[in-house]
Amino acid sequence: MAEDDPKTLVSTDWLDRHLKDPDLRVLDASWYLPDAGRDPKAEYAEAHVPGARFFDIDDLSDQRSSLPHMAPPPEKFMSRMRAMGVGDGHQVVVYDGAGLFSAARVWWLFRLMGHVDVAVLDGGFPKWRAEGRATEDLPPLVRDRHMTVRRQAQMVRDVTQVSSASKLGDHEIVDARSPGRWRGDEAEPRAGIRAGHIPGSRNVHYATLLSEDGTMKAPEELRAVFEAAGLDLSKPAITTCGSGVTAAILSLALERIGKTDHSLYDGSWSEWGASPTVPVATGDA
Repeated sequence: MAEDDPKTLVSTDWLDRHLKDPDLRVLDASWYLPDAGRDPKAEYAEAHVPGARFFDIDDLSDQRSSLPHMAPPPEKFMSRMRAMGVGDGHQVVVYDGAGLFSAARVWWLFRLMGHVDVAVLDGGFPKWRAEGRATEDLPPLVRDRHMTVRRQAQMVRDVTQVSSASKLGDHEIVDARSPGRWRGDEAEPRAGIRAGHIPGSRNVHYATLLSEDGTMKAPEELRAVFEAAGLDLSKPAITTCGSGVTAAILSLALERIGKTDHSLYDGSWSEWGASPTVPVATGDA
């Protein structure tokens, strides 16, 4: 059980104690890969944490981009949060239906927009339900709340910046995909995407940061996982994955060990693997 921190990760006990706080906002950010066969909106309508709003990762994205669920423009994020009744002065807690999967992406998105009072629910909705805690099936009544957005440009990287970091070796590029996908042994799930990884990147599969019960490992264990993968934690880190979702689990874990100089490659492998102008490495190198 990780220590509660309202800026990174909180337990189900913490959320239960604070559920009736007037300035708490809970978000269900469930999102699944297409082959999971799950409908997050339908599951939310059936049962969710009392008072939770549904955060649609695909809808609340940059629709101008051909890449999946890229970070939205600040004005879109601000207007959607206002409509959801989430704004300045709120403590936000994000969870998902997988345990700890897509919620970290929304945690990162809030941080990108300058909102630091946001935490992921450790163990997510599966742990909440397994413990017999309250749920409801009706959406909450929402009142508009203004949100001030100050985009933190240092928290996100594009393909040009990641290409430079790959060549210079001045950052640790950390890939959250499975070892087979990182090595290039497994075909990519998206058509037209090459197999392999960004040259010079390290592989830390996001699942290695989680305990058997789906909660995040303690900070000292997280640090050990990163170091075992060969990361030099004195360098700034760039996290990446297939489409920018599980990379945020790495970002959350880095924050949990006190490392704040990390950014996320939003296009991730969906962009890099499709681009003919950047190199791809395979195997363990």
